[in-house]
Amino acid sequence: MSPPSPATPPTPPTHGRPPRLGVHVTDDGVEVAVLAPHADAVDLCLLDPDPGAPTGWAERRVRLAGPELGVFAARVPGVRAGQRYGLRAHGPWKPESGLRYNPAKLLVDPYAYGLLGEVDHGPATYGHVVDDALAGDPYGPADPRDSVAHVPHAVVVDRRPGHRGAGDAVDPAANRPYTPWSDTVVYEAHVRGLTLRHPGLPAHLRGTYAGLGHPLVIEHLRALGVTAVELLPVHAFSSEPHLVQKGLTNYWGYSTLGFFAPHAPYATAAARAAGPAAVLDEVRAAVHALHEAGIEVLLDVVYNHTCEGGMGGQHLSWRGLDSGVYYLHDGGHPAALADVTGTGSTLDFRRPEVVRLALDSLRYWAQEVGVDGFRFDLAVTLGRGHGGFDPDHPFLVAAATDPALHGLKLVAEPWDVGPGGWRTGQFPMPFAEWNDKFRNSVRSFWLADPARAAHGLPEHRVRDLATRLSGSVDLFGHSDPPLARGPRASINYVTAHDGFTLADLVAYEHKHNEANGEHNRDGSDDNRSWNHGVEGPIGADSVASDIVPLRRRSIRNLLATLLLAAGTPMLTAGDEMGRTQRGNNNAYCQDTDLSWVSWELAPWRQDLLATARHLTALRRAHPALRTDRFFTGRPGEDGRPDLTWFDPSGAVFTHERWHDADLRTLQMLRVVDRDTVLVVVNGSLDPMDVVLADDRPTRWELAWDSTWEHPDEAHGADVNGGLHQDAGTRAVLEPLSLRVYVA
Repeated sequence: MSPPSPATPPTPPTHGRPPRLGVHVTDDGVEVAVLAPHADAVDLCLLDPDPGAPTGWAERRVRLAGPELGVFAARVPGVRAGQRYGLRAHGPWKPESGLRYNPAKLLVDPYAYGLLGEVDHGPATYGHVVDDALAGDPYGPADPRDSVAHVPHAVVVDRRPGHRGAGDAVDPAANRPYTPWSDTVVYEAHVRGLTLRHPGLPAHLRGTYAGLGHPLVIEHLRALGVTAVELLPVHAFSSEPHLVQKGLTNYWGYSTLGFFAPHAPYATAAARAAGPAAVLDEVRAAVHALHEAGIEVLLDVVYNHTCEGGMGGQHLSWRGLDSGVYYLHDGGHPAALADVTGTGSTLDFRRPEVVRLALDSLRYWAQEVGVDGFRFDLAVTLGRGHGGFDPDHPFLVAAATDPALHGLKLVAEPWDVGPGGWRTGQFPMPFAEWNDKFRNSVRSFWLADPARAAHGLPEHRVRDLATRLSGSVDLFGHSDPPLARGPRASINYVTAHDGFTLADLVAYEHKHNEANGEHNRDGSDDNRSWNHGVEGPIGADSVASDIVPLRRRSIRNLLATLLLAAGTPMLTAGDEMGRTQRGNNNAYCQDTDLSWVSWELAPWRQDLLATARHLTALRRAHPALRTDRFFTGRPGEDGRPDLTWFDPSGAVFTHERWHDADLRTLQMLRVVDRDTVLVVVNGSLDPMDVVLADDRPTRWELAWDSTWEHPDEAHGADVNGGLHQDAGTRAVLEPLSLRVYVA
């Protein structure tokens, strides 16, 4: 550790105004405020490069005044935007009591709006003594090495209107599309992985925020029918040490280092060279461009844990400021962290200070960056009080009622790994939720069940699929008042970043995660996939080549079920073009072509893309396919029930038929605002004769058939007399196929 220079005495904050956490530029300098309730003192460390210094950095320290209600604060004249800085916290080193103050460690300001540099993961980044293999006793002595040259530095960003620079000309919040939930189609994407291989983009824009907002990417999204892009984490993050030791990286970004700073490596080289303000401008410009095209931007946010890891983890920010306040502890002695996220560093949402941090971050990204909503990773953790999960938790109530978040889309991942962690359907309005039961039901019906049937094993009944197709009222109907949330609360998905891609679901029955360096032990074993008889890719000259068309039909069945079901569909980037991860179902550490979207489209991939576009167009054209209310079965204006189920003979389903284990074919008749659609599903391995249903004379037009490789096949189709048939006439559905008829 370099000898500490005497700290400049504090200048009290501006009189009469409570200090704002973080560093804020004023006309004559900055105002600084840091939450560290149990610290004895906190220094603001102003940093400048100095090759002659032992650490390579000249450091001027300013002692902050306080604490006042746990906050240290000061006014510091002469500091300008672009200044590097960090924090050093002084206090007792008593890890057995949860106190880990070590002023040798430069800390990242939790409210930093820009960061420069990366964590180097060496021993100096740990608060306790570790060896070169990073092993040590977390209850042992404090490490004396100075970390200033081994950790990122916060940067002062002038956020005052008219001061930041070119980005002030763009207000991304001013042109928000505010797309209704009933019209929403979500596209989950990785900023880097989506565009890194796009041949039409200039090389310097690939894999960047600017690439995301490029007209070619936006046109792809618009043609696909996407209305909202949900971005994997763009908060600043750091890779875990065990990945770095293996030569891998945290590609997904679920390892947050700062809740306000954008992840700088996703910016163009020019923006990075210009500094954090330019990085922020690039993010804002991308959001603005997407808004201009009518596309919303949702952020996947990780407030449940940080990158500092478990008890033996690094000493980078929150741990050094006040581990006992920020992190969830088990209440024992010696103090140990409680882990309900599987990361070892769960933030404690029983603490008002943690709730405030998350809300301040949300407001910043909503108001100053202009994003349109948030997907909350492991959201059950954010609603955990002293008695476990509470749907009336202060954070959930605050997010639902905060004026800065009004009208934005709030989406919960409704589980964590702690006790009672599965809470799908139990979040309050206006939250929507990822529907894992939809994923499991659709995969089981179209893939796992036929695989079992091919071996003579029993299959699931159709009733669970029917529940998912109609909006999952069993999960999301329990509100106050009942049914108020509607099917929009169900974020329907078949794939996501975590798990197999759509193409891999039909080509692999087992995960192939060897590249992750964990001997294939990581990743889920509950994939409900089906390789159709052969594991992995099948060449054109293979004796098993006749399986390939069946795989492609299964992809179309999954895609159609997703896009035609009641609820809010979420596509995973690249699935519309047959992206493969070669059987890896946990590619979180694969920043390689294994994870990047390929834009080189073989003919079958072009056909799949055309199919996806056709299905989203069908959804847009028919209110019956995107209702915002749960079906009730009661008659509407024209006397027809809004939802009726028919069996293959055209008869209305009875209670007994729903429990018929041999029945794998059903018809779903949906009526909304006089728009009438019939979805016919054959989940059997055999062709099925179906009497097209309706209780009144109806002329049905076949709008789509999953046996079609390309939607244009409708023009030459000869389906039992043509594309038009009357209700009561017979149609033959191919094995494992789905049709859509419109009246």
